[in-house]
Amino acid sequence: MSTIANNIAKVAARIREAAQAVGRNPDEVHLLAVSKTQSAEAIRQAHVAGLRDFGENYVQEALEKQTALADLPLAWHFIGPIQSNKTKSIAEHFDWVHSVDRLKIAQRLSDQRPVDKPPLDICLQVNVSGEASKSGCEPHEVAELARRIAELPRLRLRGLMTIPAPTDDLAEQHAAFARLRQLQADLALNLDTLSMGMSQDLEAAIAEGATWVRIGTALFGARDYGTPSA
Repeated sequence: MSTIANNIAKVAARIREAAQAVGRNPDEVHLLAVSKTQSAEAIRQAHVAGLRDFGENYVQEALEKQTALADLPLAWHFIGPIQSNKTKSIAEHFDWVHSVDRLKIAQRLSDQRPVDKPPLDICLQVNVSGEASKSGCEPHEVAELARRIAELPRLRLRGLMTIPAPTDDLAEQHAAFARLRQLQADLALNLDTLSMGMSQDLEAAIAEGATWVRIGTALFGARDYGTPSA
């Protein structure tokens, strides 16, 4: 078994155990492999080991991998900050976008989504920790933004996403994810997705209702960032 396959098995076991610990069905929790800065070959190995969904932060890097891996039935998720001049490429080449945080970006994605593709699955990113350096709308903006995005014709709002401030304090991890869960529960919309939890805090995220956990380091090892393409 390759290192990547072995790591995938370990993460899958963590997901299963975390879900069972709180009485959830493990099948409700999906693994999104964060493949930014990883090679196409590493993604291919992960696919052989059973993964289908891959998350990318940098548009040009992702497009190059998509070309190299066009023979595989992969689903591509954009999870990074979105610049206005990148929305067309994202709308045309991704299946999910987890990082929409303002109406202007959502409108551009809707306008630029090709008509021969299904509506683009969207998560609204929320800055639950109030960090100035983090993307995401403010919690008090969620209700209005979600309502407006849900009305856009070429998008399908699925739920909320967050990247809370990193901490080893389990109570703080739970509190941050619980805030996102409550924000979603307060919306009068039929949403089914909470994108939250990474390698270091996936157990707390699953306990609070995560349906996508975004895992990079625990699958592929430490990243070599170098100088990624935007």
